[in-house]
Amino acid sequence: MSVSATYAINGMSCGHCVHAVTQELSRLDGVTAVSVDLHAGGTSQVQVTSEAPLPDAAVAAAIDEAGYEMAAPG
Repeated sequence: MSVSATYAINGMSCGHCVHAVTQELSRLDGVTAVSVDLHAGGTSQVQVTSEAPLPDAAVAAAIDEAGYEMAAPG
């Protein structure tokens, strides 16, 4: 059974940004797919599919490693 979660990310503006975030998130244990809906200069939506729910801290760390930050909820 797979689980999908969507995360909002600030600061992404191009295909390189999409690649960097996708690469870092794909390295997390259990991740099977990453899909990015890029909104250049705004808040992009990233859907991550994994074998089990991912710890928020691990997702935030991967996004930070790519050079971006998760948007505040709400």
